[in-house]
Amino acid sequence: MTTQPPGPDVPDRLLHTMLRVVDLERSVAFYRDALGMRELRREDYPDGQFTLVFLGYGDEADNSAIELTYNYGGTNYTHGSGFGHVAVAVADIRAACERLSEMGVTIIRGPGPMMHKPTNGKRDFIAFIEDPDGYRIELISA
Repeated sequence: MTTQPPGPDVPDRLLHTMLRVVDLERSVAFYRDALGMRELRREDYPDGQFTLVFLGYGDEADNSAIELTYNYGGTNYTHGSGFGHVAVAVADIRAACERLSEMGVTIIRGPGPMMHKPTNGKRDFIAFIEDPDGYRIELISA
């Protein structure tokens, strides 16, 4: 496969990842309080019966975001077999997991090296947690 040169007809940035949520405010609180994101914008569409909340670590002009979608009267959603996880970087993964555990966040896999990856002397630790709707979040030591 050849690499496309950058041009106006070639996408050049990941904008956001959308997750459907059952309880919007609970999910906003999780991404804000547990993961340190800030609410970037909120859009309500009464005629379409949904609300969107965008959260992230910086301005959307330069950073990707998480889009939480709340469908009025939404029920539990299935994640399907194709969705894996969303990944975020953290400086102190052990301290982060301890803080998250104290907050009642489900830790699926505690901090440790990624299996099957040579470390080359580097401490590439990862951990997995779960958000209120069961979406997996990978923490990666940065």
